[in-house]
Amino acid sequence: MRQVVLDTETTGLSPAQGHRIIEIGCVEVINRRLTGKVFHTYIQPDRAVDPGAMKVHGITDSFLEGKPRFHEIANEFKTFIQGAELIIHNAPFDVGFIEHEFTLLKEKAWQTLTNQCSVFDTLAFARQKHPGQRNNLDALCKRYNVDNQHRDKHGALLDADILANLYLVMTGGQNALVLEDAVSEQAASVQQVEARVIKQWNIPVIEPTEDELNAHLSFMSKVLKQDAF
Repeated sequence: MRQVVLDTETTGLSPAQGHRIIEIGCVEVINRRLTGKVFHTYIQPDRAVDPGAMKVHGITDSFLEGKPRFHEIANEFKTFIQGAELIIHNAPFDVGFIEHEFTLLKEKAWQTLTNQCSVFDTLAFARQKHPGQRNNLDALCKRYNVDNQHRDKHGALLDADILANLYLVMTGGQNALVLEDAVSEQAASVQQVEARVIKQWNIPVIEPTEDELNAHLSFMSKVLKQDAF
């Protein structure tokens, strides 16, 4: 399963007020593992960044001079996210801005983003899991012990990377990955000990028959499933 964790930074709070996207950050996840593949760009919005927004992300008008406009990066962006499940914190905000940008380009197929991608809103998910609690990224990172010490301001790629790790922990994926690694290491250690004992004491090794091996694997599978739940 291919997922793309996505975040944007903008000139202000609402596209209805003429605000635009100034940064897009995307992190690819396949089968619940970070691939290292990202999409990241700054965008020239052809308007001033609101002072309030600038305090949040620190992106200035002068920094955005000479950056590409949305129509210049649109095709690469579409290619990266098309067909993926988008993981977004407070999805209506980012989706609204993305759809607005495609509306300005008159690209009807992308004016409703869910025609091209499914969307998973981690804020809505967190509110269901933790009703009545703060569920912004900082609060969730603290709750789930996800490191965000390097985050002094918002940034689209930085926040997407943090959200990717947070999503995997919130939905149980990291625990499974850690368990797999631990089991593999333990199995390797057991095999090493067995090999030393067999060599030292010259113990004859009697290999199980195929039926005996299958019966053992079936039994262990049932035991592991009982322990997991």
